[in-house]
Amino acid sequence: MALDKSTFETLVPSRFVTFAFPDPSPPSASGDRHRHRHRHRHRRLLQVAVLDSPVQPSAAPPRVAAMLVPCHRERDWIFSTEPGHLQLLLGTPGLSRLVLIGEDPVDGRGRGLGFRRRTECDRSRRDGREESLRRLVLALSPRICFESGVPEVTFLSYEDDLVASVVLEVCIGEFVGEMLVEDVEIERGGGCGEREFRRRLRFKRMPNLVQTQVRIVPREDRGETEGGFGIEDMQFRIDAGVLVHPYLAPMAASLSLIGFHIDERIQKGLRPKAFCAGVGGGALLAFLRGRLGFEVLGVDVDEMVLRVAKQYFGLEDGDFLRVVVGDAIEWIERLASWKTQGTLGAVYSRDLSVADGIDGKFDVIMVDLDSSDVSTGLVAPPLEFVRKPVLLAARSLLCEFGILVINVIPPDRLFYETMINKVRDVFHDLYEIDVGNGENFVLIATVASVGDCSESDVSFIMKLNSVLSGAYMDSIRKI
Repeated sequence: MALDKSTFETLVPSRFVTFAFPDPSPPSASGDRHRHRHRHRHRRLLQVAVLDSPVQPSAAPPRVAAMLVPCHRERDWIFSTEPGHLQLLLGTPGLSRLVLIGEDPVDGRGRGLGFRRRTECDRSRRDGREESLRRLVLALSPRICFESGVPEVTFLSYEDDLVASVVLEVCIGEFVGEMLVEDVEIERGGGCGEREFRRRLRFKRMPNLVQTQVRIVPREDRGETEGGFGIEDMQFRIDAGVLVHPYLAPMAASLSLIGFHIDERIQKGLRPKAFCAGVGGGALLAFLRGRLGFEVLGVDVDEMVLRVAKQYFGLEDGDFLRVVVGDAIEWIERLASWKTQGTLGAVYSRDLSVADGIDGKFDVIMVDLDSSDVSTGLVAPPLEFVRKPVLLAARSLLCEFGILVINVIPPDRLFYETMINKVRDVFHDLYEIDVGNGENFVLIATVASVGDCSESDVSFIMKLNSVLSGAYMDSIRKI
């Protein structure tokens, strides 16, 4: 069905329209030569998507921008789903409409979610393709943009560190929806030419977000030279000894605030104890147990996520590490009720031995939960967690020198400041680590004053320094 030419003359919040369009670009001198010979029989198509922002900025005239889909990534959820487009739009503040243009996967280009980057395709042809598509973008711009003449056409670029990927499994979780596990090759900083590999978990509802990732190491020394084996031909093992996900190392570094306290526990022959609200791939839980000697209880709402963590990310549910299926916030409230009143639903009774322990308390509660409402962008933690009854319950589960550690992705400064004030009402002191990626903060709340945490000769802090970057511990600041 043909589109009405007036469809795009006005902005309609959250409207999402996709259509195929003949490619106006001339064929390249190499890769498209054979297509040129058959142009009269089959003209290459483009897939065009137009998304209007759900909240239109007040600025006039409105801002419109276009983005070319990187070659060979047309089927990636980032570029092939409405949630992916929305994340791209929300990543550019003040944008009213985003026009995404890529080759039609049905037109012989896409073969699946996995891909291998061809740098010459993305870079050498980009300028020419933008010029050939300028008129199309103008035709898709609202009429108000032309009130002062022909507007400038802005092309945004999408660049990340991905070199190649291969999908291991696509599955559906009851709560998180469709998700995929993939092995990826990424660019290694410094131009040293070495290959670096990760295993990643992504959710389709937030396709531009890597939910969790771990470092993987080839089992055989293959594919290290040009012309060797590609990532799809390689076998890997999990390297659980390092935290590569951006905010996990800062979350672990927060333990330096109570290094003296943890040291005392260990000297008494006791394992420090952690409650992890949200498991994901389980990298943080495995690190706490394997590298730092913690006893760990993890709770995740989606049973399929836990299955994936065990099958693909090396999470082992056994000695000193237990994971259970459930709502982590509800678990905190139920455990607090049991600690104070001795009441707990029967469904939790089989896990009480894990929840009990050192004075019946945890040394740390680590919260890695996010909101599932894609229309507002990613928000962590969910609003349900920062309710006062939940914060009071969390505090009651912590020992005298315990800490609450929260991964925070605020949608705006007001959200963050409001959250800080709510946590401050319940806890003694607050500390912060700026992860440095422009998205995450790690908020640390203490039950009591922790005093000077700078003593580097404490055994536990020395251990932290040996397995983490000391820069994260140095960047902890009181707020």
